[in-house]
Amino acid sequence: MNKNVQNLDPSTVESFGDEWSKYDQHGLSQKEGQHIFEEYFSIFPWDKLPSNAQGFDMGCGSGRWAKFVAPKVAKLNCIDPSKAIEVAKKNLTQFENINYIQASVASPQLAKNSQDFGYSLGVLHHIPNTENGIKSCVDLLKPGAPFLIYLYYAFDNRPLLFKLIWKISDFFRRFICALPSLPKLFICKLIAMFIYFPLAKLSLVLEKLGLNVENIPLCYYRNHSFYTMSTDARDRFGTPLEKRFTKIQIEQMMKNSGLKNIKFSDHVPFWCAVGIKS
Repeated sequence: MNKNVQNLDPSTVESFGDEWSKYDQHGLSQKEGQHIFEEYFSIFPWDKLPSNAQGFDMGCGSGRWAKFVAPKVAKLNCIDPSKAIEVAKKNLTQFENINYIQASVASPQLAKNSQDFGYSLGVLHHIPNTENGIKSCVDLLKPGAPFLIYLYYAFDNRPLLFKLIWKISDFFRRFICALPSLPKLFICKLIAMFIYFPLAKLSLVLEKLGLNVENIPLCYYRNHSFYTMSTDARDRFGTPLEKRFTKIQIEQMMKNSGLKNIKFSDHVPFWCAVGIKS
């Protein structure tokens, strides 16, 4: 099927299916999972949802967000084009209010104007046309429904050093992501061990000494487990298609897609934003 029609990149879909089968999140503690969930959903207007709310998780992966959302709503539609949907089914067996859909963002198999909320975290920067992906999500929402999104940032709130380091890392990513599954997994694990972990723990030590560590690369992981670092290293270096956006670009795409009252989170991870369908 034409990837432009489906708005997906087949190699990236395959990569995510492989990633979530390897990192199914069983190694993530409930406490850390809850903490990460709250980081992403801190700006989500839970109080605006109806008591019988039905919504969607676009690009659900292993179901790591659905695990925390499902208990709060009447029905949750988990959507993913990859084989990760099978991982989500295994991880979420305790929930009877989840519907699983293996489909792309362009063909989600849900009626337009039918959903009370939606979210897509760390997904739409991995498709050919991100703005069209946002529009596809917004089309599913009822007027007045919130949509939460997380897109990789373009280091627009960081010093030049961040952009330079990213350019270097992106050079290596283009080679690593093309490797077979096992060598790719091995190299990404080494990156987590020898780059993510040392920089994260250095940030933690410096923070305990009273220093501001916000501009140290990978300082975000200072309070996270090695499992999370390994997951994100595989995600970052093993994925073929990656895009990055400034806060201004994200806001404009959200407006163009029919969202208003847009609000951005003022803390990491950047950029998280929520908007209301007009």
